[in-house]
Amino acid sequence: RAHAIKKRFPYQSNDSMRDAINKGEVEFVDFHLSHVAQVMRYGFVEKCNTAIVEALDVTNDGKIYLTMSGGMSATYLRMASRVLIEINRQYDGSLKGIHDVYLPNPPPHRAPIPIYHPSDRIGTPFVEVNPDKIVGIVETNLPSGNGTFRAPDSVSMAIAAHILDFIQHEQKVGRMPKHLPFQSGVGNVANAVLSTMAQCPTIDPVTMFTEVIQDSIFELIDADKFEFASTCSLTLSPEGEQRFRKEANVLSDKFVIRQQEVSNNPELIRRLGVIAMNTALEMDIFGNVNSTHVFGSKMMNGIGGSGDFCRNSYISIFMAPSIAKGGDISAVVPMVTHVDHNEHSVQAVVTEQGFADVRGLAPVARARRIIEKCAHPDYKDQLTEYLEYG
Repeated sequence: RAHAIKKRFPYQSNDSMRDAINKGEVEFVDFHLSHVAQVMRYGFVEKCNTAIVEALDVTNDGKIYLTMSGGMSATYLRMASRVLIEINRQYDGSLKGIHDVYLPNPPPHRAPIPIYHPSDRIGTPFVEVNPDKIVGIVETNLPSGNGTFRAPDSVSMAIAAHILDFIQHEQKVGRMPKHLPFQSGVGNVANAVLSTMAQCPTIDPVTMFTEVIQDSIFELIDADKFEFASTCSLTLSPEGEQRFRKEANVLSDKFVIRQQEVSNNPELIRRLGVIAMNTALEMDIFGNVNSTHVFGSKMMNGIGGSGDFCRNSYISIFMAPSIAKGGDISAVVPMVTHVDHNEHSVQAVVTEQGFADVRGLAPVARARRIIEKCAHPDYKDQLTEYLEYG
């Protein structure tokens, strides 16, 4: 709003920023989140001169204890020549042990990341910098300012029910081991999936290896359906953040906040067998997914970590309501207007109409299944006509 930002990457979810990007006032470069830290450290993009970071404490010898997000903070703080720290007094010392800060070495000296369960800790609970780089410390006492999530509607709950039915069926027939960790994307549909899990009496307690944790985690906790969560950020509503701060002494042992190049690391996602559930703006009948651009040209938020998880998960699921704008737009289309995740990576798509498992299907068979299972009845005939044309 102050017109002080020239370039932004890799992701955003702010209305004013989105408007500036789509007006061309801010250059937006969309990155997979797992790539950004090393791209920055390798010097492929502009040098980071100044880092501004929110913390709950800083020591005289340069140990910085972060608040509710890991993100890229450790990389920015390492590379910047000047560091500014905002101490937020909303948070007390009960959060001090929740972070696990670990940065991989550069190739050819990079070793495997020794995480074998989402609860493993391999780093430090702080980021350490040379105190001489710290040029300013300011204090504040403000919540993060995240919005309030809407209660799941009937469409979101139907999508969630289809996903849960699929997972339980796959476990029953032996194609999906129990106790695999889950990843859930951002938004109300993602929240609804976890809410449905909390209400299901036959599902085992859930472990998360994800990028973002939202308010639905409390439903899992209250239903005794929660084991542990590894994340990059706790993106909670004001009410959720207040509860987390109040119960931090107990809850912090059930969470770890990592740097995003670890939380989204492709090798870890593949090895841990993460079940990935992400939101699509639209999907086409062949299984390509657009998760970033409205009508192919207007940026929404960015790809975030959806590509990291889509390409490398045990199974990759994309979800969306079948229609938008009161039924004037179908979310299942002949061809997506922008491709973020191609048909070679997407394994399943789901709307409130149904769940389409497209693993192992040739293109035409895939298209018929997506039309049959996921398209709204108002659009099935048109989509079938497109498929059969010529």
